[in-house]
Amino acid sequence: MPISAPEPLLNIAGLFSGYGKIRVLHGIDMTVRESEVVALLGPNGAGKTTLLRAVSGLLPWAGNVRFAGRDLKGLHPRDAVKAGLAHVIEGHRVFRQLTVLDNLLLGAYDLPRADRLARVEEVLDLFPEIAAKRLERAVSLSGGQQQILAVAQGLVRRPRLLMLDEPSAGLSPVLVDRVLEVVRRLRAAGTAVLLVEQLIEKALAVSDRVYALARGSIALEAGTAEPDLPQRLEAAYLATARPAAFEHGAG
Repeated sequence: MPISAPEPLLNIAGLFSGYGKIRVLHGIDMTVRESEVVALLGPNGAGKTTLLRAVSGLLPWAGNVRFAGRDLKGLHPRDAVKAGLAHVIEGHRVFRQLTVLDNLLLGAYDLPRADRLARVEEVLDLFPEIAAKRLERAVSLSGGQQQILAVAQGLVRRPRLLMLDEPSAGLSPVLVDRVLEVVRRLRAAGTAVLLVEQLIEKALAVSDRVYALARGSIALEAGTAEPDLPQRLEAAYLATARPAAFEHGAG
């Protein structure tokens, strides 16, 4: 008897979501497996941020979303975090009047103090740019350093899935490469990543698979090693390809 494939870590089926009466997402189907990096690409306004906000419980949605075998319907964002789902929201969303250290400690507020301190040091080892400023208030950091701090907050809990929304925004090329190197290390350590990014080539370089969104629907699904991927992505972005070109490719 053949052995069935394990359930994906994140399994989204028929997801609809939006803002009030404005529907943005129209029946999204996608998966993220354990220890996999998936890039979510698309033009501005395609629905990428809406998708991440719906999955993490920040927006109402209809459809089916399962994480680690658990139905996320009606789950509070705090409970999703406890289940191992971390969402780093776009922009420099940090507590600007608190120190770098206190920002990170808040990311694991409900853990025993010894565990919190150990995890903070673990994360600071990844980002020496903010480790050197651990006792300074976040308001004193550059925009790029605040973005690094936001990413670090998401890592403090050692999530099973880290959803990163535009982590390169406001970063210098050096810091962009540092964040993406952390994504590679997370995958090697067993953490899955769902990456929303506008730097297409850099996103594809660290990802196993890619989805492209266009007008709130999946326009393409493909493995990043597929040779015709650039052409298919261009067609998905421009929304000029024939419907047949929008079929789901092999992962």
